[in-house]
Amino acid sequence: MIFGSLFGRRSDVAAPAAAADSGPASTALLEAVVAGMPDAAIVLNREGRLIVANAAARVIAPALAPGQPLSLALRMPEIVDAVRQAASTGEPRRVEFSQRVPVDRWFAAHVAPLGGPHGGGLMLLVFQDLTPLRRIEEMRADFVANASHELRTPLAALSGFIDTLRGSARDDATARERFLAIMKTQATRMARLIDDLLSLSRIELTEHVHPDKPVDLVAIVRQVTDSLQTLALDRNVAIEITPPADPMIVLGDRDELTRVFENLVENALKYGASGKKVSVGFATAKGPSGAEALVAVRDYGPGIAAEHLPRLTERFYRVDVSQSRAEGGTGLGLSLVKHTLNRHRGRIQIESEAGKGATFTARLPLVHSESR
Repeated sequence: MIFGSLFGRRSDVAAPAAAADSGPASTALLEAVVAGMPDAAIVLNREGRLIVANAAARVIAPALAPGQPLSLALRMPEIVDAVRQAASTGEPRRVEFSQRVPVDRWFAAHVAPLGGPHGGGLMLLVFQDLTPLRRIEEMRADFVANASHELRTPLAALSGFIDTLRGSARDDATARERFLAIMKTQATRMARLIDDLLSLSRIELTEHVHPDKPVDLVAIVRQVTDSLQTLALDRNVAIEITPPADPMIVLGDRDELTRVFENLVENALKYGASGKKVSVGFATAKGPSGAEALVAVRDYGPGIAAEHLPRLTERFYRVDVSQSRAEGGTGLGLSLVKHTLNRHRGRIQIESEAGKGATFTARLPLVHSESR
């Protein structure tokens, strides 16, 4: 082990001058090794005074200074106690702690003696950032809770209607037809929710793999608007599409992008129906890595209040829960849009004002970086 070779695995290294006793070259090597560690790392002497710390450790504890007791720079009694126990027993210790300022973060601190159980050797303190794991766990728990709730509601409705049809409405033909229609709607809603859950899981698994097949966005959007004309007629809404003269070629998965624009146009037809019109426009603009294709879907309905806009792409987030359920929405459509566009190295922009409609713009990198 490199630390053992640096200090000869001696149990009689004097502290706090252990690093100095090994010579400037060894001290420099120790500093280089600790600096190169991906996690926050600190080397202490037996008294718990700092010898070396890397930049990541100074982010966690900005007050770290050579020769200073760790207890002054890192006010975490559980860590200080773990260091003392490791120094006295020669056994490694692990503790977890959290920071609440400036944001919530979680860490695991690993203390490993490097100089023997009873000597004056050094100790390595490494911090493992548990924040991503904790956040993923929180998201998973929220996701399961929300999905369970969304499935439980139609299941309860189905169960209730089945009991009614087997009981008081057994011989009531009118009630039977009405209840069967509602049951069909609830079953369709559950099927759509399951489809959206599976689609979202597939997208998230492959979000880091970018599609590489050229597709024409104009053709995809034309196909989508044509397929939704029946819904538009049912809602008494006109779809106005203004296509460009030339194709807009991006690298993408045709089926996934079709689903993106189906979600956007269908949402506009359902939630902006009072405006009687949905506009679909195309444009190009300069993006972070070159020219981008912009497809904007605008409705002229009641719009969305500003406080809702940042959360619209969250799973199961709805501005109006009752309206969304009445429209057959699952609360996952815009989340699917966001993750699909991420996979295509694109993004979604949402603009709206209450009473003035809403515009959802999908931005995707064009195949050719030069502007048209």
